[in-house]
Amino acid sequence: MIGSLYSGISGLKANTSAMAVIGDNIANVDTTGFKSSRVSFANIFSASLSQTSVQIGRGVMLNGVNPQWEAGSLENTNSATDLSINGTGLFMVSDPNDGISYYTRAGNFDWDKDGNLMTPDGFVVQGYNIDPTTGAVGGIGDIVLPNGTSAPNPTQNISFGMNLDSGSAVGDTFTSSITTYDSLGSEAILDIELTRTAASWDWTVSVNHDNPAASSASTGSIAFDVAGNLDPASSVPPNANPTIQLDNIGPATSPMAITWNYLDGAGASDGSITGYSSESSKTAQSQDGYPSGNLQSVSVNEDGYFTGIYSNGSMIPFAQLALADFPSYSGLAKQGSNLYAESLASGQPLLGPPNSASFGSIAPSTLEMSNVDLGTEFVEMITTQRAFQANSKVITTSDEILAELLNIKR
Repeated sequence: MIGSLYSGISGLKANTSAMAVIGDNIANVDTTGFKSSRVSFANIFSASLSQTSVQIGRGVMLNGVNPQWEAGSLENTNSATDLSINGTGLFMVSDPNDGISYYTRAGNFDWDKDGNLMTPDGFVVQGYNIDPTTGAVGGIGDIVLPNGTSAPNPTQNISFGMNLDSGSAVGDTFTSSITTYDSLGSEAILDIELTRTAASWDWTVSVNHDNPAASSASTGSIAFDVAGNLDPASSVPPNANPTIQLDNIGPATSPMAITWNYLDGAGASDGSITGYSSESSKTAQSQDGYPSGNLQSVSVNEDGYFTGIYSNGSMIPFAQLALADFPSYSGLAKQGSNLYAESLASGQPLLGPPNSASFGSIAPSTLEMSNVDLGTEFVEMITTQRAFQANSKVITTSDEILAELLNIKR
């Protein structure tokens, strides 16, 4: 009878622990990135009553609490820094006080006052730094907003969609203007004046820049064949895109060279300039320079690239998320606040960018919800409650039998 009491007590203890796990799961049903846990039981070593196979169990014990790593559903948000992982992997974050790394599936990140991408508890999100000038990918470190101003890009190429009227009289002119930028981001407006001659259209360039001495001595001509197509061999320079050199412009009044593109890679006309019998007009123009710009927003794509979007239209990547994969996710040590730490049971982390090798892709403006199934938890709760009641009944029944035994001497 004494043995049955202890068996009943072991059942009470085990089911009390199971109820605690169920309660934890239900309490975290709305916790971002939470992974539910499942308990497993094992029988306690049985006592042999003789040298035969007669064995009596000694009760039950809690054998383990195993986290369930199935992904939760994704919830859309309005924040570009709310991130979730569509597949395998964990975000890597660092404690700014001691530099220790932790891991999480909860991607509710935001920028702090210093431009660091942070978790709600103040851990810094880790990623690969990208040089905004060269685009070279560096080592893993804190993800930090770039400088609030992007460097200007001087114009190196221009092009026009243009028709020059084949019926124009000798001496007629047509002017096309385009805004370009020097290495400091200052505007340099080029007025390209084309004058009709007997065999071609000769062009000259004038410059409007904040330096009054800015000028250009570049000249050339554009010739057409009888079908109104540009004739590279008869143009000046022949069989080449002309270069417009601007003088007394940019830092230290240095010269600046701009290529006017109207030939393709094979040296033939690309069709952008024609000489048909219709009114001279410009239908399109483009140039590849831009002034300095201010950072306006940040976007994140499925490969985990953070791109700064600037007021001048430039889009410059500055970081890429780093993800971690483990041989055993069940072996990770829970640290609270949705964080996990590496342990001997989990193995060492494999680090890499999203959407590569075994790593999943990034879903921006979404958060991974808890994977707790309330229906399953309520069924487990009912089962655990009945198991607790049954074990308590074993104790009360054993107590009644002991009471009857004590009454025998009366």
